Amino acid sequence: MTSSTQPDPRRWKALALLCTAFFMVILDSSIVLVALPSIGTDLHFSADDLQWVLSAYLLSFGGLLLLGGRLADLLGRRRMLMAGTALFALASLACGLAWTGPVLIAARVVQGMTAAVMTPTALAIITTTFDEGAERNKALGVWASIGAVAGTAGWLIGGPITSGLGWQWIFFLNVPVAAAVTLLAPVLVRESRERDGSRSFDFAGAVTITAALLALVYAVVEAPNAGWTSGRTLGLLAGSAALIAAFAAIEHRSAAPLVPLRVLRSRTLVGGNLVMLALGMAAYGMPFILTLYAQEVLGYSPVQFGFAFVVMPVMAAVGSTVGQGIVTRSGFRRVAVASMVLLGVGTAWLTQVSGGGSYLTEIFVGLLVFGPGVGAGYVAGSAASLAGASESEAGLASGLNNASFQIGAAVGVAIVSSVASSHAVLTEGAQAGFTAAIAFAIVGLAAAVAVLGRRRGEVGLEPEPSPA
Repeated sequence: MTSSTQPDPRRWKALALLCTAFFMVILDSSIVLVALPSIGTDLHFSADDLQWVLSAYLLSFGGLLLLGGRLADLLGRRRMLMAGTALFALASLACGLAWTGPVLIAARVVQGMTAAVMTPTALAIITTTFDEGAERNKALGVWASIGAVAGTAGWLIGGPITSGLGWQWIFFLNVPVAAAVTLLAPVLVRESRERDGSRSFDFAGAVTITAALLALVYAVVEAPNAGWTSGRTLGLLAGSAALIAAFAAIEHRSAAPLVPLRVLRSRTLVGGNLVMLALGMAAYGMPFILTLYAQEVLGYSPVQFGFAFVVMPVMAAVGSTVGQGIVTRSGFRRVAVASMVLLGVGTAWLTQVSGGGSYLTEIFVGLLVFGPGVGAGYVAGSAASLAGASESEAGLASGLNNASFQIGAAVGVAIVSSVASSHAVLTEGAQAGFTAAIAFAIVGLAAAVAVLGRRRGEVGLEPEPSPA
């Protein structure tokens, strides 16, 4: 719920500003893919080291999301949005000016860190600006649509920018947009923060859970190269599990925990985050394989692939629009189940790709079905994981929501990449990768059916009753 009984008259303008910030963050994770060959040539990256232009951003973004959301709760959401966006502009400028590979990777780490503040903070502001119900679901539908459009926009504009202006400009274009968001935030966004309870910060919990998430994301990003059964991968996964166990123990004893363990008692919150985890795996895993198949087997250029792929975000926008209305009327579960079914069917269609494949018969139909599943799933998962979040814990709920999606994305890409690379023939690898991606939708379907509660009004973050 919002902090005021009267809706903020600036709320829709604020939503447009917040979605602009979100668009930059998502665009930056996709547009770099198109420019990687040029970056590698200019900065003399080896084939193995070039992946760190992507991985550095992914590691810092996914690993610090939870911390970013909690900082916004404690220090002020508008303040943290402005700080994060301003630093994102400076980091983008540093990326464009990078003269060596290590400098670019360091700047990408800072970009990811600032994105980890911007994204959950912006989503938390939406949660505290729009009342739970029809308006919030509509706002989340717009948010989901923007994310889908930004993902494909990177493919559409990255090629022309890299070819015409140089790869540096894929970073420079962030600077004026981020500056505008920073300057307009005080005008359009109302400040909010945690008002009740202690302002103390759980540093031990923050360090422990951040290290656990970083170890997990690093393990899955590196697993295709190191091997899933290698000592390094297994050691990182074991270390992550140990750190998560330590985090649980710290939170149990902390007077002001980073993540109150009582939030895990909510079936709606847990189910919503599991749906987001599976959605991230599918929404990034399938396109990763499709990109390789379209460019390396069918011979598409990056620009051609971007235009061919545009059907998915268009249909994702349709799915989010329809999904938010159904969530309002019928609850989260139906939309989440339908979403996972669409993701599974769309990916199953793509398993028939062949060496001489046709776009219309082998790709278009799959994307046409897959797209609405992404949009509807994002609305259902986000609405469920944010349902009942009090203003004091909106950043926490948003951080969990975004972390689930980003970590799912890292895991999904790592798994399909590992499966596909185990086949010598590219077409067979693509078929195997798509088959693996079907499993992600099945996991999400199981979570939606078994965990996500039937009740649409379940409160996710209700405070525990005080003892009599």
